[in-house]
Amino acid sequence: LSGCQVTEEGCSYALSVLRSNPSHLKVLDLSYNHPGKSGTNHWEYTSDHPNYTLEKLKYVDQE
Repeated sequence: LSGCQVTEEGCSYALSVLRSNPSHLKVLDLSYNHPGKSGTNHWEYTSDHPNYTLEKLKYVDQE
C-alpha cells in the first residue's frame, strides 16, 4: 500500500478487516502514506490479536 494515500481512517478500516479475518499477510508497506500517529499506534497495539500475522510493518514518517 506504499504511496496509496492511506489515512488514519484507512488504517482503522484495514485493521478491522485483519482482526475479523485470519490472514497470511506477513509484510505491510505503509510508507509514503498519511496514517497519522494514532494510525500507526493502532498497528502496534494490535500485535497481540490472534489473527495478526504481520512480521514486518514498514512505515516512513512523512509528516
